[in-house]
This record gives sequence, structure tokens and C-alpha cells, in this order.
Amino acid sequence: MARQVIFFICVVLAIAGLVHASDPDILFDYIVPPNVTVLDGNFFTYTKIQGFFDGSNLTDTKSMLASMAEFPALNGQSVSLSFLRLGPGGVSAPHTRPHATGLFFVLSGRFEVGFVDSTNKLYTQTLETGDMFIFPKGLVHYQYNADGKVPAVAVAAFGSASASSVSIPGSLFGTSIEDVVLAKSFKTDVTTIRKLKAGLGNKI
Repeated sequence: MARQVIFFICVVLAIAGLVHASDPDILFDYIVPPNVTVLDGNFFTYTKIQGFFDGSNLTDTKSMLASMAEFPALNGQSVSLSFLRLGPGGVSAPHTRPHATGLFFVLSGRFEVGFVDSTNKLYTQTLETGDMFIFPKGLVHYQYNADGKVPAVAVAAFGSASASSVSIPGSLFGTSIEDVVLAKSFKTDVTTIRKLKAGLGNKI
């Protein structure tokens, strides 16, 4: 798996030199936050992804993001990464990344993926180990592990240092949008909306 990660990162770095990312260009080599008083190799190093591969239960669903918020050295560099592990039957619910295109690379297992474009056309694909798939910036997309026994693991690279995501279930049912508005929007009743909210609970 380590070789696959290294290969993928090399591909991402090569592509990054050829495409224009969504982040603005900076006039310096890098940006140092005001609270950093010692500038050395530690500032340019991020080690917390190691925890993604730690633990006794490596079949649970888990994700880790290394963006500007977690790794300040990425500020101005127009790149970030995330790791995703979906347990058997696990799903990464429909979401968007408003600031970044995503390049999704499967490290192990199989993913069912898809995105919806601005014409409401759905594009889907089944990805095997070693496959890559692109999620265009700002479009609703998802990942699903249909295998009932084996986890699926992937790494995604983003053309922005700020690759925050917006959960569709969370933004609709986890905020203070009035139930009547949601009911009318989904052409149902308030009781159904409240049942959906109750079923989602703290999962959104």
C-alpha cells in the first residue's frame, strides 16, 4: 500500500504543475502563520495521517483530511489530501467540495462512486484497486463500499489547500431550516421530515 500512496502523490505533484488550481497564486515561496516562531523542517511536516493506519479495528469507516486547517504549511500551495476508509457496506454520504476538484485513487477494495452535474445527470463507476476517478469542483458526489466483508481504502488529492466538504444530509436536515420548508421542497409532509431527522440523529 505504501508504494501505491507514493505513486499517487507523485502523479498529483506532476499534475499540479500543469493545471491552474482554484487557490490564488502567492508572491512568496510559502506563508508562515503569525504564531509560528521557529521555522524549520517540522513546519513542513505533517505526521497525523499515521494514525489512519493505527488501531486494532481497521475495518471501520474513517476519514482523515490534511488541508490548510490541519496543516498550515499548505496555505498558498493549492494542494491537500484526504484518506478514506469505508467499512463493509459503508458510505460517504452525498457531499460537495465547493473549493476543490478531487482526484480519487483506490488503494484497496472496491468503491461505487458517482457525481451529479449541473444538468442533473448522474455519472457512476465501479472502481478497483489502482483506479482513479475525478470529482469536478462543487458537484454533489458520493462513495460507497458495496462489499459486505472487505473494507475499501482510498486517498484523494485536491487542487486547493482548503478542501472542506459540505454534507448534503447535514446541510438539509442538521441545520435550522424549517420543517415546513423541507416538507414543501421534498413534496412530503412535516411528519416525514421529522422522522428523517430523527433517523439521522447525530450521524449527519
